[in-house]
Amino acid sequence: MFDFVNPRAAWRLAGLTATCALAITGTAACQSTDSTSDAPPGVALIIKTTTNPFFVTIEKGAQERATKLGLNLSVAAGTQDGDVDSQVAAINAAVDRGDKAILITPNGPGVDGALARARKAGIFVVAMDTKPADPDAADITFATDNFEAGRLIGAWAARKLNGQPAVIAMLDLFGNRGVESDSARNQGFLTGMGIAVADPEYKGDEAPTGNYSQGTYRIACHETTLGAKDEGRAGMQRCLADNPDINLVYTINEPAASGAVEALQSAGNNATVVSVDGGCDPGMKLVRERLVGATAQQYPLEMATGGIDAVAEYLESGRRPIPNQGIDMITTGVALVTDDPQPGVPSIDVTQGLQRCWGAP
Repeated sequence: MFDFVNPRAAWRLAGLTATCALAITGTAACQSTDSTSDAPPGVALIIKTTTNPFFVTIEKGAQERATKLGLNLSVAAGTQDGDVDSQVAAINAAVDRGDKAILITPNGPGVDGALARARKAGIFVVAMDTKPADPDAADITFATDNFEAGRLIGAWAARKLNGQPAVIAMLDLFGNRGVESDSARNQGFLTGMGIAVADPEYKGDEAPTGNYSQGTYRIACHETTLGAKDEGRAGMQRCLADNPDINLVYTINEPAASGAVEALQSAGNNATVVSVDGGCDPGMKLVRERLVGATAQQYPLEMATGGIDAVAEYLESGRRPIPNQGIDMITTGVALVTDDPQPGVPSIDVTQGLQRCWGAP
């Protein structure tokens, strides 16, 4: 990561951070308390939603880092995970304002065109959490290795079942919309289970039945959750209505997992649940209570501070961050958290997970 005191001495800290509320129309309404000519260039932060603790943590971390570095940060968000239109409107608003940089957690490939146009207009673009499908959409991405996050929970689940036939519910973010975090976690999970996938970037291409590393499997259902509790509950209910013998549940994130757990408890089903996120609540609470067997913990504060530091460095010197994965991505770490460790699968326990988690305890 980068470490700066202040990229431009002329930038003043006091009163420069602006928070933008995304209007119902999809436009970002922003106000700044400084209108003098030596005010720092504008930087837009556009998150997926303000209801998921993960993105709230990114917003808080970015605001704190921006204030420290003297950046003038505005914030906008989609109305829910997958709200592409509001994010496109926020990107266009940043271009119209003359912002010099955009940090975004993309809601899907539908924003890529607007981001590519912003880059052509000279705006430095940093993606976080989700790598854009179009390489021209961002200068750099700070994110979890989502495939590895999925692979870890899949490997743990395979060892946990230990040869039992696996009847698997897949509770994804979307259908096949090309969202990297969604498809990579899904395919990583299956790969960790030892289930062959044809394309790591395309969901649903596995055989519906066959063998996993420890025994036989059957994919019972694929459901869309939007990464939210209510949709996770509803998706799990639909799966159980058709397949009451489900004994393993993959969930895209912990809000969806919390809804799935409620549905399983109502049905009297004690299926093993695995997930990704690692927040303090609901994540660590669910794992500590053994309602989720294991989760892959990711680190949104690393994404936020890394992204802000990259912007500050670029605006000061023109230097771009050096990727550590591929040609345009910096990974920000992942660790499997469980109090039920399995042979050959590296993990940390919940006590350690609580020391590293984010969001409200």
